[in-house]
Amino acid sequence: MKVHKLFVSVAMFFVLTAAAFAQQVKTDYDRTVNFDQYKTYSWQKVETKNPLWVDRIKSAVSSALAAKGMTEVPSGGDVEVSAVEVTKNQEVQNTLYDGFGGRRFGGFGYATTTTDTYKVGTLVIDLFDAKAEKLIWRGASSGTLSNNADKNTKNLDKGVTKMFKHFPPNAPKA
Repeated sequence: MKVHKLFVSVAMFFVLTAAAFAQQVKTDYDRTVNFDQYKTYSWQKVETKNPLWVDRIKSAVSSALAAKGMTEVPSGGDVEVSAVEVTKNQEVQNTLYDGFGGRRFGGFGYATTTTDTYKVGTLVIDLFDAKAEKLIWRGASSGTLSNNADKNTKNLDKGVTKMFKHFPPNAPKA
């Protein structure tokens, strides 16, 4: 019985930790805009702490927009693209219970709590109507950053792909 509880505790630890490290993608858009009118885009700005990421971000977003039929132009596009990357430290506390009763029944036993700190990166992509100068679409992808640059680049590509999966949004109903 004791081994079973320990196994369940360890399994729950890994499930909760995996959920904490999962990549999250969110998008929103102006529901009054007909996205079929936009054919070209140009870059407005890319803000990141690491200058090596500017070209990686531009490449990932440009590939996603090209796959959706949009063409990049040096300036004066129908849409202006802006990207901002933010990082922060995130803490997760994990408690493992060992012994009779555990936390639920106030029984005898031991509890061990560990704190894991990891970096979370968020990339926000904004698309603006260049003529109206208003935000028409926003995508955000958040995930855990690794010490491995190749892994982070794969996660960047995966996050941008997820962001633009349903782009352009459905045309407004008249």
